[in-house]
Amino acid sequence: MLDELIVENLGLIDSAHLEPGSGLVAVTGETGAGKTLLLGALRLLRGDAARTDRIGPSGDETRVEGRFLVDGAELVVARRVNSARSRAYLDGSMVPAGMLADKIGRLVEIVGQHEHLTIGSERVIRAMIDAGLGKKGLAAITSYEAAWERLTLLRADRNALGGDRRSLERERDLASHQAAEIDKGGLSLGEDHALSDSLGRLRHAEEIAEALAEAYDLVAADEGGAVDHLGHAARSIERLAGLDPLLRPLAERMTGLAAEAADCTVDLRREIDNLDRDPSALQRAEERMALIGDLRRRYGDSVGDIIEFGASQSARSREIETLLERADGLAAEVSAAEHALAAAGRNLREARATTAATLGDGAAGHLRELGFSAPVVSIVVADAAPTASGSDHCSLLFASDSALDPGPVGRIASGGELSRLVLALRLAAGVGEAPVVAFDEIDAGIGGATALAVGAKLAALAEDRQVLVVTHLPQVAAFARTHIVVDRRGAVAEVRTVSGEDRREELARMLGGLPESERGRSHADELLAIAAKRG
Repeated sequence: MLDELIVENLGLIDSAHLEPGSGLVAVTGETGAGKTLLLGALRLLRGDAARTDRIGPSGDETRVEGRFLVDGAELVVARRVNSARSRAYLDGSMVPAGMLADKIGRLVEIVGQHEHLTIGSERVIRAMIDAGLGKKGLAAITSYEAAWERLTLLRADRNALGGDRRSLERERDLASHQAAEIDKGGLSLGEDHALSDSLGRLRHAEEIAEALAEAYDLVAADEGGAVDHLGHAARSIERLAGLDPLLRPLAERMTGLAAEAADCTVDLRREIDNLDRDPSALQRAEERMALIGDLRRRYGDSVGDIIEFGASQSARSREIETLLERADGLAAEVSAAEHALAAAGRNLREARATTAATLGDGAAGHLRELGFSAPVVSIVVADAAPTASGSDHCSLLFASDSALDPGPVGRIASGGELSRLVLALRLAAGVGEAPVVAFDEIDAGIGGATALAVGAKLAALAEDRQVLVVTHLPQVAAFARTHIVVDRRGAVAEVRTVSGEDRREELARMLGGLPESERGRSHADELLAIAAKRG
């Protein structure tokens, strides 16, 4: 329920701090005092669009804050509205206004005159019907949801086939061929770079061999070769270093050069021995490079890309093969699932139609007690194409008298009729979606005994939820557990909770406009006694 409400600078209301309490809450006051602004505050808290024309004169920002108690937990909601933007807060954190609609919209239902209300929407009608279903009907919902889920999954599998069987087989064959061709190539990462280096040696093998042999002769000749000369020079400097210690570093360098030259002869010999001058090796390398180039042109910019593409095509081929194996029986599975869904839809539709008839009759009975002589409430559950919520279409038809043709409530019912219809439906259903229900001017066009009946009905509705009602009727206000009065003084409205003598005076004012009249107060006492007895 709404446990606490703070309103600042909203229309005529400068500042108000209310603790409505549970049960029925009546909001009264003179016409134009600003009573409906409290419902406007509720609309802001549940995420409705903010209206800048409702910003009051005491500053450039409207501030509304509410504390809700939901299943024993607190939920604090706030809105700030100025001429530039609206900001929303949930438990102290800034959130999009749409999140308030998700969190608070389901908690608060506001029924006001001259609004196209959700009571005529199929979603709300179906929810009211389903709330009244018995065990058999709830089991029908469970069966339908399971059938819908199975059919949805089967259709997804069918769609995954991606077209007719022949085109899918062609795709499988192509993917399999490409994967096999790449696999046959036996590629390895980096092979193209290594092969490119190898080709250079093979193509110039003779030239390289001649140069290596010449270099070997110059370095390794027994007499006159570089190793021989460097050896003699190193030994000479070594002898001199014995005479002149300053030559020791030079002797060491010469010895190192001689040793390095000797090592080079080993490397030159190895290169000469390892050099491949076989023309067939060159031909094989050329053919291998041509193969890689061909695969690269078709499947990727590098060997790594080609290998990755081959793996993906192999996987796709296996996937299609699995789908094709499944496809043979999939059509039969989809057909069976469609028949199962149709049967589940019929069972659910029949259960909903039975409950809808009971709900409509019950609502009509309540409406007769609320001032209608022969109202017609018809909740139609018709056959429709299957959706996630059922294979039916739910609509609410209404006529204020049996002599009139029933029609959709959004076009037929007036503001006062709509409010009483919602009340009657809530009572007939026994439960409702929202734990907080607010009625704006539910008393339009009624009075006398009917007004007392409305008060009694509202009190009954408020037994298991919080009900706020903006009313001009003392017969309705007398049934309230909490009575809030909005008084207008010039351009400012004052909001206060009344009880005791103050409440007697307000009811007397509502009865005859004479709050200080003893007769008016006596009538107020009588009205409170009647409400206490009937409530």
